Amino acid sequence: MKSIKKYWQLYLIVAIPTVYLLVFRYIPMLGNVIAFRTYLPGGSVFGQDWVGLRYFQMFIGDATFWQVFLNTLSIGIWTLIFTFPLPIIFALLLNEVKNRIFKKFIQTASYLPYFLSIVIIAGMILDFTSSNGFINNAIHFFGGTRILFMQDPKWFQPIYVISQVWQTLGWGSILYLAALTNIDDTLYEAAKMDGANRWQQMLHVTLPGILPTIITMLVLDVGSVLGVGFEKVLLLQNPLVYSTGDVVSTYLYRVGILSSNFSYATAIGIFEAIIGLVLVLGSNRISAKITKTSLW
Repeated sequence: MKSIKKYWQLYLIVAIPTVYLLVFRYIPMLGNVIAFRTYLPGGSVFGQDWVGLRYFQMFIGDATFWQVFLNTLSIGIWTLIFTFPLPIIFALLLNEVKNRIFKKFIQTASYLPYFLSIVIIAGMILDFTSSNGFINNAIHFFGGTRILFMQDPKWFQPIYVISQVWQTLGWGSILYLAALTNIDDTLYEAAKMDGANRWQQMLHVTLPGILPTIITMLVLDVGSVLGVGFEKVLLLQNPLVYSTGDVVSTYLYRVGILSSNFSYATAIGIFEAIIGLVLVLGSNRISAKITKTSLW
């Protein structure tokens, strides 16, 4: 009690996010019980009749669910392939820039897209890819045929991934730039004395120095592969691209919110969370065996 009175400000700082997590993260998890019960809007938050795994069996046998699940997995994997290594490469390149003014300009310009509203970004994408947009005008100028990007299913996933790279490249590099500052300069000096060039210094000094950060971010990113951005997909998609652009989150929105099938949607959400947990545990275990670095 004495320590609480003495350091009450510190305990208060810890208490605020703790209360937030309890109220808005952990307590709402009790509502997941409706995945095993029938639930009607206006009824008990914990549902009515116990139905066991009925809703899980329903979505397992639903071909539409597996289509959106594969779409989500495809978008998530392609996003991971490009958005994970590119910020690392970008941070390494920025680390080699010696002109401080130019470096600050590039950093600021690369961070800006991250702070733009998803609505603005989606509007920009739709405008640039429209039949009379900048991209199609450029294609037409060089003698090509205009492409209906957002009406063609094969273009939805590439456009989403490219926009995600543009939006997160700069912001994703911040952690790696911070990690680079913690590398001891004497390691570079020792490497120079051994005759190492800049490329060899990067391979044998820089990358090992930021490897723990890389592994941590990789494990977290693998765990969020199925967490494809709901807002951006919802704003970009239309019925013409559902075959490749409909993902679990938008499917849950239509089934759970618009169709009021809350128990069914909750069951799918639990399944998605379990898959994410398995991915995190699996990637962490593989990382621990291969690189001897892990989250725990």
